[in-house]
Amino acid sequence: MVDIATRVHNHKWKIDPIVRSLIDTDFYKLLMCQSVFRNHPDTHVQFSLINRSTHIPLADLVDEGELREQLDHVRSLTLSRGESTWMRGNMFYGKRAMFTPEFMDWFEGLRLPPYHLERVGDQYELTFEGSWPEVMLWEIPALAILMELRSRSVLHGMRKFELQVLYAQAMTKLWEKVERLRDVDGLRVADFGTRRRHSFLWQDWCVQAMTEGLGDKFVGTSNCLIAKNHDLEAIGTNAHELPMVYAALAETDDTLARAPYDVLSDWHEEHEGNLRIILPDTYGTKGFLERAPDWLAGWTGIRIDSGDPATGAEMAINWWRARGEDPKNKLIIFSDGLNETKIAQLQAQFGHRARVSFGWGTLLTNDFRGLTKGDALAPFSLVCKAVSANGRPTVKLSDNPRKAMGPADEIARYKRVFGVGDQQEIDVEV
Repeated sequence: MVDIATRVHNHKWKIDPIVRSLIDTDFYKLLMCQSVFRNHPDTHVQFSLINRSTHIPLADLVDEGELREQLDHVRSLTLSRGESTWMRGNMFYGKRAMFTPEFMDWFEGLRLPPYHLERVGDQYELTFEGSWPEVMLWEIPALAILMELRSRSVLHGMRKFELQVLYAQAMTKLWEKVERLRDVDGLRVADFGTRRRHSFLWQDWCVQAMTEGLGDKFVGTSNCLIAKNHDLEAIGTNAHELPMVYAALAETDDTLARAPYDVLSDWHEEHEGNLRIILPDTYGTKGFLERAPDWLAGWTGIRIDSGDPATGAEMAINWWRARGEDPKNKLIIFSDGLNETKIAQLQAQFGHRARVSFGWGTLLTNDFRGLTKGDALAPFSLVCKAVSANGRPTVKLSDNPRKAMGPADEIARYKRVFGVGDQQEIDVEV
């Protein structure tokens, strides 16, 4: 097992790339990329970094030269032979050859496109622009780099034994979470923590700890490189990016209203089984389910990613019943702002009414709260989102208005088209 404290200490005197592989990314990103490669290869998009936690002055904490060095390193990466073999031949969700030869031929020749970086006050403006299949693959490595550079900046002044103690405390904190979850009946939990992890080495350690501590209750990781290295299930389906871009491409209000279902129609043609998971909250879960075509009720399950999770799960259960489906045969995946207490509570509340699973993110792979002076390593909310498609702005409404994004006039239009009324504001949990 890697001595993390020693490796962190050695960051001070040698270059240590943060992202060493194009598959050090989330599985859903590769699945979506293949769908985009097939259906919208020529769509021109722009992605931008958005720091929701504006009290964290990233440009003061992270050296611009070091940030450029890390981003440039990612641009030098190509898929290795072993990584290509894993993607072409591994079994994913019981299916071999998940990725088509055409997509793999393209991916094997890919280098990520240029970026634009500029300091604006105490924050960075970081944008990526170009064809959708290429640009979308910047999201996860860009976030991982910035999160880890922030961690390194805080840890830079610590000596070796101080680092040893810090990581011992963090390991103990995580193991206590594992022990609290070990006796939760029927638990199924996966690591979803790549995008806001403390570091790659720490995420890797967390996954190993969950594997040993929870056994079969730990079902895998969203991180493809870690899944490959430890022979674990790669977990993931799709994200808000797809309906956001499809909606931005819509010419009229009518086509806008159909856009979220057009996404899933394309997905339906490509995937089956546990990959058929609905993410309904991009433009409001309630309206999405009310207007959903009947064939969507036959899908495997739903992911709850904003708003009150219990409310969202009740809504899904009632929708399935109204469409003649048995909720006990359906899968509900909770993936927003989870901690071990919330996981145990939701499992107890819904585990006997549906199949339940959890995608545990930031508070699995980046919970150093209370371990440093001034809580300088507390996690924060950083995202990298598609902000335009073919020159038109993207919009996200969410079930929590604090997660909404897009120009005010377009947000108002989307609320009208999708019939979104008053929403409850909830503090954004990282």
